[in-house]
Amino acid sequence: MPGELTQLLHAASDGDQPALNRLVALLYLDLKQLAHRCRKGSQAVDTTSLVHECYLRFLDSGDLALNDRAHFFNLAARVMRQLICDFAREQLADKRGGGATHFELRESDAVEYREAEHCLAVDQALERLAELHPDRARVVECRYFAGLTEEETAEAVGRSLRSVQRDWQHARDWLGRRLEA
Repeated sequence: MPGELTQLLHAASDGDQPALNRLVALLYLDLKQLAHRCRKGSQAVDTTSLVHECYLRFLDSGDLALNDRAHFFNLAARVMRQLICDFAREQLADKRGGGATHFELRESDAVEYREAEHCLAVDQALERLAELHPDRARVVECRYFAGLTEEETAEAVGRSLRSVQRDWQHARDWLGRRLEA
C-alpha cells in the first residue's frame, strides 16, 4: 500500500488525473475526517461537500507538487480552510445586503454569521502570522487544520520535533492574543 500511495502521489503531482482520482478514492475516509476537523463545529458547509470541493480545486490546480502523504493532507487542509473562508465571506456579504433580498433574521442565522466572522478572524490572524513567521503558520495549518500529530507535522515541514513543538506553542500564544484583541 505505501508503494502504491507514493506512486499515486508522484503521478498526481505530474498532472495524471486518473492517479489523482485513485488517490482521492484511497484516502477518501481520511479526507472526510480531515474535513470534519477543519469545520470545527461550523454548520456552514457539510463534510462531504467540503471534500468534494477540495477535490475539484485539486483538479483545477493542475500542479499539486505532492511530496508525501503528510504533505497531501497539509495541502488538503489549506484548501479546505480557504473553502470554508470563502463560504464565510459569502454569508457575510449576504448578511450585509449582497443578495439584495431582505428577510427576517433568525437566531440560527445569527449563530452562522458569528461562526463566519470567527472563521474569517482566525484566517486573517493566520495570514498575518504567515507574514511574520511562515514556519509557525505552517505548523498551525498542520496541527490545527490537518490534525497532524507533532511527529507528522515535523515530517511534513521538514524540521525537528522540538522546533515544531516550540513553534506550535509560540503560534498558539500569538494567535490567542491576536484573537482576543
